[in-house]
Amino acid sequence: MLSVDPSTIPPPEPPPPIQVQVCSLIVAEPQTIPNDGAYHVVRFPFTSESYDRYEMHEAVQPDGYQVVDWRGDDRSGLIWPSVDGWGELHAVIQWESGDYTELRDQYCRDPLGLSTGVDTTATDHRPPSPGMQCFAKGHGMFVHPPTPVSLRVSHNASTPRQLVFAEFKLAIYK
Repeated sequence: MLSVDPSTIPPPEPPPPIQVQVCSLIVAEPQTIPNDGAYHVVRFPFTSESYDRYEMHEAVQPDGYQVVDWRGDDRSGLIWPSVDGWGELHAVIQWESGDYTELRDQYCRDPLGLSTGVDTTATDHRPPSPGMQCFAKGHGMFVHPPTPVSLRVSHNASTPRQLVFAEFKLAIYK
């Protein structure tokens, strides 16, 4: 039997440090969401990011398209991941009260079909509670720079309703 002196074995190499890149969006201006049964991208302004050091939510987007009016352009709801990695998505969604029987929300890769095609995940169908509807959600998935991600919502009220507040955050672990 071969014997090895443990003191002669070099220690293992330390793992590389984990890098985290974050984009955090917020909107407190109400958005009208149609009662058409379809999912709609939640839109965010470009001037009030709570944090976007890695430029993942810019009016001039990675494919060269420029958003002129964030309120009228679904592209204002896109976060373009800055690196490949494990993405942790977080959202806060607040609806006005209404005659809903179901509120829906989901995360979506490439919601506008700009790169890899629409791919939804973490879809929730929620019954309403009395009064204003307030939800928080989180989900993890791999993200890639050419594929934007978004938060989408839908409802089944009898008339269009207001999404009164939203947050959308992506933290990429690389």
